[in-house]
Amino acid sequence: MLVKRLSDIEGTDQDVLGNDRDKAEGTWRSRRLLLARDRVGFSMHDTVLYAGTSTTMQYANHTEAVYIIEGKAKLTDHETGDVHQLAPGTLYLLNGGEKHTLDIDEDLRCVCVFNPPVTGREVHDENGVYPLLTEDD
Repeated sequence: MLVKRLSDIEGTDQDVLGNDRDKAEGTWRSRRLLLARDRVGFSMHDTVLYAGTSTTMQYANHTEAVYIIEGKAKLTDHETGDVHQLAPGTLYLLNGGEKHTLDIDEDLRCVCVFNPPVTGREVHDENGVYPLLTEDD
């Protein structure tokens, strides 16, 4: 059994401030509760994206499920042009390598689950993609 509290990882290497490459300030903060090293087959993150920011991402190597627990945002799918309003109680699944943009109206807090699990060392590349890393890399 494993028990963790958010306060256990705040300020550690599992508390990651992210940003788009063209912005100096962070557009999001991800507290990585479970990582590949936990060997449970997925990673789980408590993430906050900040109001007034826009972040473009694409997970070509991962499936990501995102469950919104606070805030409001707009999710745009670059492939289809579809726009979805995000609010508490909404889940979206990125399971086809969809390039997408999140435009944040109110600080958006969500729980994100990645498969395969991330290691915590990934950095979004110029296309917003995480490389596929393993614990052995």
